[in-house]
Amino acid sequence: MTREEFAALAADGPIILDGAVGTNLYREGMPRGVCTEEWIYEHPETIAPLQKAYVEAGTQILYAPTFSANRVALKGFCLADRLEEINTGIVKATKKNVGGTGVLVAGDLTPTGQMLEPFGPMSYEKLLDVYREQIRILEAAGVDLLVAETMLGVEETMAVVDAAMQVTELPILCSLSLSADGHAIYDGTGVEAVETLQAMGASAVGLNCSVGPDQLEAVVRSMRDVAEVPLLVKPNAGMPFINEKGDAIYSMTPEKFAEHMEVLVAAGAGLVGGCCGTSPAYIRALCRRLGR
Repeated sequence: MTREEFAALAADGPIILDGAVGTNLYREGMPRGVCTEEWIYEHPETIAPLQKAYVEAGTQILYAPTFSANRVALKGFCLADRLEEINTGIVKATKKNVGGTGVLVAGDLTPTGQMLEPFGPMSYEKLLDVYREQIRILEAAGVDLLVAETMLGVEETMAVVDAAMQVTELPILCSLSLSADGHAIYDGTGVEAVETLQAMGASAVGLNCSVGPDQLEAVVRSMRDVAEVPLLVKPNAGMPFINEKGDAIYSMTPEKFAEHMEVLVAAGAGLVGGCCGTSPAYIRALCRRLGR
């Protein structure tokens, strides 16, 4: 997919994204503390029903769960030598699960787990190398576009966009984890992210994870005021509570989630889906609410 083709798709109305992966896989038996990407790659029979359910629910862009399959994060599990194998395998499996439906597959990138200098050991140039490497592998595996999600600050997201602009013509979408007041965890705000990343060439900018859709209307409106590209909004199913087993429980229903998401579409969201705590039922309810 070219950046121009993505812009044309986004101009046709809100694009429906998918929902959570990790919280659903834990319910299906994925152990805590494992490398999620390796587990997904080695258990295609578990991820396949979830991805097919998202497609059936109305998803138009499905994220291949390659999120932390970068060299730095994989090294923490002694898996850096399997970087290409894991990324390629997950993308191929995701494309198979999408079949001939026309649903687009996005190669997913996230933070490395190391902070940038001077607050951590990661230099900007090294981070560029890490993302360039993963992006090349994802494109070779056949993704239609790229998405950087759950980014913790504007500067590290800049490195993803910078890397993408250097090595591919694929669209790059970006979403940061923002608080209800619009601030990122490391640096910057949603408004600053939009202004900076769209100027660098990002095809969409927005937010995901962190909080529920009921807390984001003001944040989305402020981002929309400066946006020249579509806004991506993929929040959690509300704020979780922790049960006696230590599990995060999300209590917002699919219908209530969809109701709040409709407000965010009116506020300016152009790509919408769910993050932690959501499931295909949430995407189905969202599609119904938006008349898709």
